[in-house]
Parts: sequence; structure tokens; C-alpha cells
Amino acid sequence: MSTVDLTGQVALVTGGAGGIGAAVVRRLAKLGARVVVQDVDREGAERVAAAVDGLAVAGDASDPSVLPAVVAHVESQFGRLDVVHLNAGIGGGQRGVDALDVSRYRKLVGVNVDHVVYGVCAAVPALRRQGGGKIVITASLAGLAAMPADPLYTLTKHAVVGYARAAGRALEPEGITVSALCPGFVDTLLLGAAKEEFDAVSFPLLTPDDIAEAVQTVLAEGGAGEAWIIQPGGRTTAYQFRGVPGVGGGQLPPDVVLGRI
Repeated sequence: MSTVDLTGQVALVTGGAGGIGAAVVRRLAKLGARVVVQDVDREGAERVAAAVDGLAVAGDASDPSVLPAVVAHVESQFGRLDVVHLNAGIGGGQRGVDALDVSRYRKLVGVNVDHVVYGVCAAVPALRRQGGGKIVITASLAGLAAMPADPLYTLTKHAVVGYARAAGRALEPEGITVSALCPGFVDTLLLGAAKEEFDAVSFPLLTPDDIAEAVQTVLAEGGAGEAWIIQPGGRTTAYQFRGVPGVGGGQLPPDVVLGRI
């Protein structure tokens, strides 16, 4: 496992009140960071923050006004921001493709996609003021492969992976590294009723601590626009994307920078 020293640095974790977020908060604090815990669950955020001598900030990350205000508050309190883990997320919970619950769909996109965009846009100016920094976005293996049981969740995670790949390359010259982490199924409340199905067939699940360790690896080794994968019993590794079709039927390398068309 790669290590990284965050002593003297300030980190922000969205969705930090429980599950993956809380485990990452604890890991970043152990690595030396002062951690800001953001979550819609105020009591949960305060509990997690208190355990690591951090700062809790409540709010709905899918609201476009929240994360800019959070980042401004972080800078006013600590004078800097160095690491951001955009982790807040919810499940789609809609099987099939023809019976759309529009309100649930808009909430899904708001949390899983909009919050990531708002978070990156809010964090980048603060990271620039430090001469660079790290952004890790929690995606999913559903961002790399189809998950027919939940097409809408798959949609949001594909969007997040694509955004991380493009934003990462755009910000690389400024010393700001954006990476996506794409874990398999994790034993958190997000699984809902599926947890019983997994248990019934002894399907191996990742733990929140597994993901916290993977975040540490990505912070230490992650490159611009990379997507990292982790499955039970495996190492955290960078996913190798295929190339893209080129003119005349050839193939361009997977890290090609597409220009304006």
C-alpha cells in the first residue's frame, strides 16, 4: 500500500457522515490532514468530525450554492484547501428503463453528477492558490461497465468517469490532479435490499475501510484523469482504457487529447 503524508494539509470529504465517507475521513486524518466533513446529515457529520478533531459542515451538495460556500468557509477557517474527496452519492433504485420516476431521477443526477461538477468548480480556485492539489471522485465499476439492474445509476457513474478523465487532463498543467475511483460493490447502506441477496450467495463485498485504503493509494499514485479500480481481494490499480477510433479506421492511443471539432 502506498503512503502519503498530509501533515499540515486540509482535506474536504463530501458525504462524510457515514459509510465510505466516514472511513475516508478517518484515513485522511490518520495521514495528518485536518479534515472537513460535509454531509446533508448534520448530526452524522458532527459526530465523524468530532472523532478526528475536524470540522463539520452541513448542506445538500446537489444544491449549486452549497459547495462554493463550504470551500469559502474552509479557506476562512484554515487558510487553504489541498485535498478533495467528492464522495456523496445515492443509488438509482429504478429497475428497467420505461417507468421513470422523474423526481427520483433528478435527485439521482443532482447528487451523483451535479455535486461532482459543483465540487470541482468550487475547489479548483482554492487548489490553485496552493499551487495544486488532489481531487478524488467516487465513481463505481458501473462507470466502466453496464449494470442492467440499474441503468440510471450506470448513467450517472459513466458521466462521472468521463468528467474526471476530461477535467483531469484539462487541469493537469496547473498541478491539480483529478482521478476517479471505481470500486465494486461496497458493504454500505447504499446496497439497500440487495445486501440480503449478496449475503445469500456469499458474494464478497468491499468494506468502507477498503475504499479508504484505495483513496490513499490514488492520492499517492493517481495520475491526471485516471480511473482506478478495486475489487475484493485485489489491488487498487489504474484501469487501462482502450484507444479511440481514428480517421480511416485506425486507432488513437487511449490518452489522446481530443481537440475542438
